[in-house]
Amino acid sequence: MLHSSVNPVGPVRPVSRKTRVDKNVRCANHFDHILLGGCSNLADKMDLNHSQFIQFTNKAEVVAETIIKQSRNILPTLGRLFLVSTFIEDGFRMWFQWSDQRDYISYHWDLPMFIGTLFVIYNLFAQLGGSFTVLFRKKVRAGCGVLLSVVLIQTIAYNVLWTPNFFFRNLSLVGGLALLFTETFESGRKSLFAGVPSLDNFDNHVNYLQLFGRTTIVFMFLTIQRWELSFFYMIETTLACMLMFAVTIGWKTKLSALALAVYLFAMNLWINAFWSLDYYSAHRDLYKYDFFQTLSIIGGLLLLISLGPGRVSVDHSRRNL
Repeated sequence: MLHSSVNPVGPVRPVSRKTRVDKNVRCANHFDHILLGGCSNLADKMDLNHSQFIQFTNKAEVVAETIIKQSRNILPTLGRLFLVSTFIEDGFRMWFQWSDQRDYISYHWDLPMFIGTLFVIYNLFAQLGGSFTVLFRKKVRAGCGVLLSVVLIQTIAYNVLWTPNFFFRNLSLVGGLALLFTETFESGRKSLFAGVPSLDNFDNHVNYLQLFGRTTIVFMFLTIQRWELSFFYMIETTLACMLMFAVTIGWKTKLSALALAVYLFAMNLWINAFWSLDYYSAHRDLYKYDFFQTLSIIGGLLLLISLGPGRVSVDHSRRNL
C-alpha cells in the first residue's frame, strides 16, 4: 500500500527545492536498482546488465506508445465491446437454454419453478440491457451496476465461489467493470471540467477504484497458466508472472497491459477454439463460455491501456519525481 512517510519525532524542517530534487532522483535510482535485480552483488553474480534491460524496455515502450496512439480512437470502443461480449453471449444462452437454466436453479436449490424462471428472466434482460447501455454509452454507470449484480448473483447461484478457476475469472470480470466505471469519470472530467482542479477526495475514490480494477483483472492469468515442469512452460509462466506483477504495481503499465492482451488473445484462440468442435459436442458450450470470458478480460486490458494506470501506481510516482 502506498503511503506518505511521517516523521515520528521532532519538528519538520523545510528543505530546499534542490535538496528535494536530489532526494527524488536518488529514490528513483534506488527503485530501479531494487526492481531490476536487487543489490549490485547479486546482479554481478547473475551477470545481469541493467542498462541494456532498461534500454530494451524503453524501446519497447516507444513502440507500444506508437501503436496505442495510432489506435487511440478505436481502443475504448473495442475494449467495451470485448468486455461485454461474455454478457451478451450469456444473455442469448439464457434465451436458447431457458428450460435447462430454469430447471438447474430450481432443482439445485430446491426452489419453486417460478423462482428459476425469474432468475433466467433477470439474467436475460440485465445482461443484454446492461451491455447495450455500455456499448451505446447511455447510463454507463447504471449499466456497470446491473452487470455487476449479474456477476454476483451467478457467483452464488452456480456455486462459483468455491471453484477457484471460475472465481478468479469472475473476479477479473469485476476488475474490468471497475475500469469501465472509472472511464466514465475520466471522460466526464475531460469534457465538462477541462482545466478545472477537481476535489481530492473524489479523485482518491476514483484512483483507488482504478487500482482495484488494475490489480484484480490479472487474476485471469492464474486460470490459464499450465504449471508444468517443462522448459517452455516455465519460461512462459515466468514472463506472464512478470507482466502481471508490472500491471499490478503500475510499472510501464501500457506496455505490460498491451503485451498481456496480445498474449491472452493468442492463448484464447489456441485453447478455447470452440468453433473447431462438433456443434453437438458436450464440451462446445464450456469452451465457448471460456472464450468469451477471456475476451472480456482482454477488453478490460484495452480499457486499462486507454485509461492509463492512474495516480496510485509506480508510473505516476516516477513521472512526478
